[in-house]
Amino acid sequence: MKIDDLTNEVATNMGDTKKGAKGAITAVFKALGESLTTDGDNLIIPGFGTFRMKLSTARSGRNPQTGAVIQIPEKLTLKFKPSKLLQDNY
Repeated sequence: MKIDDLTNEVATNMGDTKKGAKGAITAVFKALGESLTTDGDNLIIPGFGTFRMKLSTARSGRNPQTGAVIQIPEKLTLKFKPSKLLQDNY
């Protein structure tokens, strides 16, 4: 599903215009993104799942083209765990 498809679906369900629905979607995703922090706080959406930020540690790897050893720096990654309700119904 693309953002236009989601916008159309939300507009239909809300009985609103596509412009209003896109504004609502944008505001929701902005708030969700801002709520995720690096200190271990989880974003829990009942019936959907849990989002959390995880710090991946630095490690060594290999360049697949040359085989040379490289250092992969630490970085933040987003993890998602679906709820049992979501898993069972879809």
